[in-house]
Amino acid sequence: MKVLIIGAHGKVGHLLIGELQSRNIDFVAGLRSQEQIKAYNENNIETQYIDLTASLDEIKDSIEESGADVLVFSAGAGGSSDALTMEIDLDGAIKTMMVAETIGVKRYIMVSSLFSDNRNKWDATGIRPYMTAKHYADDHLRGTSLDYTIIHPGALTDEDGTGKVKLLGPNEAGSIPRVDVAKALALIIQNPSTIGKEYTFASGETNAEDIFI
Repeated sequence: MKVLIIGAHGKVGHLLIGELQSRNIDFVAGLRSQEQIKAYNENNIETQYIDLTASLDEIKDSIEESGADVLVFSAGAGGSSDALTMEIDLDGAIKTMMVAETIGVKRYIMVSSLFSDNRNKWDATGIRPYMTAKHYADDHLRGTSLDYTIIHPGALTDEDGTGKVKLLGPNEAGSIPRVDVAKALALIIQNPSTIGKEYTFASGETNAEDIFI
């Protein structure tokens, strides 16, 4: 198994690197700039250039070059503009799904958002374009032939992780440290039984190992 982290320079993606290293899981950091690649290589981290605004053929070449058989999509425009959010969080995500199906990479793990499937909550978030992008990217993934898992974590924080979570109901909210989201991703990568499942969660009192199964 080899994992391509698409968006490895983001906060969750970067924390996932540490989780995979600690579990001796082979991975490659998918990055969008040569500066990032240089910095990661200096830390002996294998990298792969991937530009989600590029053509399908270029993205296909990048994913094939990585040698990965598991994709984790943790990339995002970071709110830089509504247009770029649609290009990265929606179209970029769908292009990676299309490529994965074309080249036979079956395992695909999506980092989505709390309330991405609840339109009634979108305006209150203040980031409706982002919520829209995540909603339709998730919906497209469900209709593919990929062995997918989708996570919907609560509001992300930079606090120390506890390793304990709880599942949320449709209208429940909560927060969770990014490091615990990274741990959840690592557990999902390791557990094939999570295929075809979606997890909506926040910090709680249950060990993550007992949730992501």
